[in-house]
Amino acid sequence: MRAGLTFLVLGYVLSQFYRAFLAVLAPVLKAEIGATPADLALSSGIWFLVFALMQMPVGAALDRIGPRLTVSVLLALGGAGGALVFALAQGPGALHLAMALIGVGCSPVLMASYYIFARVYSPAIFGTLAGAIVGAGSLGNILGAAPLAALVGAVGWRPTLLGLAVVTLIVAAALFLTVRDPERVEVPDTGHGSVLDLLRIPGLWAILPLMAVAYAPAAAIRGLWAGPYLSDVYAADAAAIGRATLVMALAMVAGNFAYGPLDRLLGTRKWGVFAGNTLSALCLAALALAPAPGFWASAALLAALGFFGASFPAIMAHGRSFFPPHLVGRGVTFLNMFGIGGAGVLQFASGRVHKAFAGVDTTTPFVALFIFFLVPLLIGLALYLFSRD
Repeated sequence: MRAGLTFLVLGYVLSQFYRAFLAVLAPVLKAEIGATPADLALSSGIWFLVFALMQMPVGAALDRIGPRLTVSVLLALGGAGGALVFALAQGPGALHLAMALIGVGCSPVLMASYYIFARVYSPAIFGTLAGAIVGAGSLGNILGAAPLAALVGAVGWRPTLLGLAVVTLIVAAALFLTVRDPERVEVPDTGHGSVLDLLRIPGLWAILPLMAVAYAPAAAIRGLWAGPYLSDVYAADAAAIGRATLVMALAMVAGNFAYGPLDRLLGTRKWGVFAGNTLSALCLAALALAPAPGFWASAALLAALGFFGASFPAIMAHGRSFFPPHLVGRGVTFLNMFGIGGAGVLQFASGRVHKAFAGVDTTTPFVALFIFFLVPLLIGLALYLFSRD
C-alpha cells in the first residue's frame, strides 16, 4: 500500500495545485485572453462546485468498486483532459470548461486516501493521517505560487499547462498500477448504505455548517483573491504576489500538520477546531478593519488565515468518528461535498461582491470580500457549539 499512498499524495499535490493556481495566472490570463477577476472567480467556483457534485458518486464508487479504478480513471480523463483544454483556451469560456473537467479529475483523490485510512488503520490516528496527507499534498499550494510564476515567466503559461497535462496522466497511470483496494464490507441488515443512513446520524448535523464555511476563506483568498488584492492595493507585481502567496501556502501546510494530531494531544476534537476557526475569523476581521496595513503586514495576516483556516482534516476526523464501516466511503465524501461545495458557492458569490464594489476605491472591494467570508464563518462557529465531541 505504500507505493499507492505515495502516488495518492502526488495526486493530491496536483489537486491542491489546480485549485490554487489561478491567482498567479490572473495577470497573464487577463492580458492574453481577456479573463477578468470575475471570470476567474467563476472558473474557480465551477471547479469547487463540480468537485462537490462528484462527491456522492465518488463515495458510492469507493464503497462498491474501490479506490483504484475510481481515482485512476477520473484523474486521467478529467484532470489531464482539463489541463489540455486549459492550455488550448482562447477565452474565459474554455477556462470554465477546463476547470469543470479538472474538478471531476481531482474529486476522488483525497477521498480515496481517507477511505483507505478509515478502512485499514486505527480510528484513533485517522486525524493525524488525514492532516499529514493534506499537509504533504499542500505542496501543490506552494508549487502554485512563486515556482509557477517563475515557470510561466520562463516558458509561458500554455506550455506549462501542457506539461501539467502530461504529469497528471502519468500520476493517474501510476495510481492504476499501485493502489490496492481494501477488503469489501458487507452492508448490515439495519441499513442500505445510502445517504439517508448518513442523514440519520444526529452527530453530523452541527458539524456540517462549519464544514461548509471553514475552508472557504483560506481557499478562496489563496486561490483567487490574494493576487488581485495585493495587486490593486499595493501595486504588487507577479513576483511579489508569488512570494506572498508562497508564504500563505507554507502556512496552510503547517496548519494541516498542526491540526492533524491535535485531537489526540488535547483529548478533544471539538474544541481544537473551534479555537482554530475563531482565530481564523479574527484574521478576517483584522483584514476588514485595516485592509492596507502594509504589504508584509497584509501578507502576515493572510498567512495566519491560511494556518488557522486549515482545519479541514480536523473537522473531517470529527465527522468520521460517527461513521460505521459500511458508510465510510459515502460518509467522508458527504462531508467533503459540504466542505468543497461551500467553498464553491462562496467563490461564485465572491465575484459578484467584488464587482459590486469595484471602482469605489482600491480597498473597499476587498473589505467587502473579507466581511463576506467572515459572516458565514461566525454563523458556522455558533452552530458548531452544539456539536457532540
